[in-house]
Amino acid sequence: MKMGIFYLVLGALFTYMAVVSITDSIWNITTILLLVVAALDFGVGFRYIKTSIANRKGE
Repeated sequence: MKMGIFYLVLGALFTYMAVVSITDSIWNITTILLLVVAALDFGVGFRYIKTSIANRKGE
């Protein structure tokens, strides 16, 4: 559960950094890369939390 929360916080941090890095347009490489990393972090975080909940129900 802790790792899931950690990845969700990282996803939020990368999303914030992407929003701050927008200068003229959202279509620059820095913003796109930061948002891709954020999406991956959110996906991993939700998967960790889902697995943690499933393991607790199985015990």
